[in-house]
Amino acid sequence: MMKIRIEITLCLLLFLVLAPFCICSGERLPVGMTLVRKATAHGAVCLDGSLPAYHLHRGFGAGSNNWILQFEGGGWCNDISSCLERAKTRRGSTRYMSKLEVFSGILSNNASLNPDFYNWNRVKLRYCDGASFSGDSKFDNGTSLLYFRGQRIWEAIIHDLLPKGLSRARKALLSGCSAGGLATFLHCHNFTKMLPSNASVKCLSDAGFFLDERDISLNYSMRSFYHDLVALQGIEQNLNPNCTRSTSNPKLCFFPQYALNYISTPYFILNSAYDVFQFHHSLVPPSPDLHGHWNRCKLDPPACSATRSVYCKV
Repeated sequence: MMKIRIEITLCLLLFLVLAPFCICSGERLPVGMTLVRKATAHGAVCLDGSLPAYHLHRGFGAGSNNWILQFEGGGWCNDISSCLERAKTRRGSTRYMSKLEVFSGILSNNASLNPDFYNWNRVKLRYCDGASFSGDSKFDNGTSLLYFRGQRIWEAIIHDLLPKGLSRARKALLSGCSAGGLATFLHCHNFTKMLPSNASVKCLSDAGFFLDERDISLNYSMRSFYHDLVALQGIEQNLNPNCTRSTSNPKLCFFPQYALNYISTPYFILNSAYDVFQFHHSLVPPSPDLHGHWNRCKLDPPACSATRSVYCKV
């Protein structure tokens, strides 16, 4: 009985801490990787030049014409050195990725665990560009070569899926977590336009609503980070034109809070009130807290003072 209680407690903790779709189950559904073979011809390659990829598990029955696509997350690289390092890992190259991906949660085929989407066509888009599937440029100094082709990767995967049934979709959900959640804000609008006009399309961002707010030193740390990212990877040209035309600082349209104003597709936004990443990197980044006054609060949010708790609530 004690063991069962411990397992239940651990499951609840994992559910609350890791993700809203985390499922405490021993069932595993390994799904093979599909490389987009025609992508090279369109310059749609990962940071290191390797082919982009996705994992597809076919739907069946009443869900055979419904699709859920999930962007993989995994942060960003906003300068040459960090992108060169990333290109040597699974975050920048399909060469280092596992060729089997376990589908669970919202991608599970178990009706009791995933009653809404278990029989849909479920796709996981692998993340290897470092800019939430949005860049379109290249770095080549004669010694090092990096491809910033996230936008082309996104388009290549969609064009690979269309003849596999996506072009006949009746219902579709574009989803993603963290950096993948941000990608949904960047691509929700054009995803809708790629599908049949009578398709029911919705988008879902899980922990991807990154804020443009001042940190504890009153600087815009995240804005500075994203500005470097947008400039490096040639992202501005791919941002929502209605958004970029509405502001004197078009790079701000990389932030969901600005992009969302120009998305008409129905949207589900799921985000923790106390987002750990944003707490540690956006609101209280290391640079303005050199003496570690916020360390205890960052490690144990309930230990924060009332003033700090209010400040850190996203």
